[in-house]
Amino acid sequence: MHDYHTPLDLVRSRPVEGPVACARPDRLTIAATWFQKNFPGDVLYAVKANPSPWVIDTLYAAGIRFFDVASLPEVELVSARCPDAKMAFMHPVKSRAAIASAYFDHGVRIFVLDCEAELDKILAETGYAKDLTLVVRIAVSNDGATLPLAGKFGANETEAPDLMQKARAYAEELGVSFHVGSQCMAPAAYRAAMMEASRLIARAGVTVDIVDVGGGFPSVYPGLTPPPLEDYIAAIENAFEDMMVLENADLWCEPGRALIAESVSVLTRVELVKGESIYMNDGAYGTLFDMVHARWPFPMLVHRREGEPSSQTAEFKLYGPTCDSIDSMPGPYTLPADIREGDVIEFGMLGAYGTAMATRFNGFGDVETVQVNDFPFKSLYDQTIVRPARREGSVVPFARVRRRRQRLLKKR
Repeated sequence: MHDYHTPLDLVRSRPVEGPVACARPDRLTIAATWFQKNFPGDVLYAVKANPSPWVIDTLYAAGIRFFDVASLPEVELVSARCPDAKMAFMHPVKSRAAIASAYFDHGVRIFVLDCEAELDKILAETGYAKDLTLVVRIAVSNDGATLPLAGKFGANETEAPDLMQKARAYAEELGVSFHVGSQCMAPAAYRAAMMEASRLIARAGVTVDIVDVGGGFPSVYPGLTPPPLEDYIAAIENAFEDMMVLENADLWCEPGRALIAESVSVLTRVELVKGESIYMNDGAYGTLFDMVHARWPFPMLVHRREGEPSSQTAEFKLYGPTCDSIDSMPGPYTLPADIREGDVIEFGMLGAYGTAMATRFNGFGDVETVQVNDFPFKSLYDQTIVRPARREGSVVPFARVRRRRQRLLKKR
């Protein structure tokens, strides 16, 4: 990757012919370090959030050795770049070929399921292997999420106990998982989901080795400032102590957005200004998919190759480069009143589901990646790490360390 001090330095040194992703690997390292120090269990990176090779490499260098994969290409990506890493195939619906290849070609032993038919596929395609970790995904409320994910996956309260019993009979280790929804703004949502999982485990009457609280951990966006991440960790840990699971059970989480969001911004060039309409070289079929389809609020900053944009502002609509009419963002968005062709709009906090969502529709979609070294638009982690109690050594309370150590000793 080419290296620039700031995105503005890039804009003033060369044209932005297509979208440019500005990567900040140091910010990803900070986020990964925070989760590994604070979460009282195993941290799996959700590869779907951003599968860029530099992301996988940076996380590996930061100590992440466990990855949540959702497809065979993701399995192959992690296997190629991190041969000694562990992977969990966490998509509840997998092709038979993907299951077999993951198990026999790439050493995957962890598979999620949410129905008996998927269990049958996993067993058949692994030859009824005796070393499987089977994770039953249950349906939980998404009331605290900005982007709910309920409805597509998860065994309901009627199905889950029987499914746990059937999976237990074939699993070397049995787990339960759930997803509280993307950008969860309520730490209590994790406790509620964990208590629901505990109730279903008790009804099933089985021993459970793993509790996977999934993803949903938030980042910070305009109008979406979540509680401190410590509040989420505290809610999860307190609920875990109350769950009906083995005393030495493992605790997992699968952050995606919270790890990578603030590490990337995207530069888009203004191709035309027509009244209150701005036409750009990126949009709904590119890195701005969430801005269009999920109405996600990303911070914006305008860069100009020479001079500075006006301090006066006006409201605009934004349009992407394709000929499709849905490639539009009505806003209104407040930008410099004198914005013009050739100006570059930087969209911040696009590390999660930005470049990962880009398509090749209409021949657009190529995204260049460079490295920059400036501070992101906003950060949850610097609000945390500047606290004196968090500067050095372990960042978890002594009581948590003691309880976790006791569980690990019993498991050995």
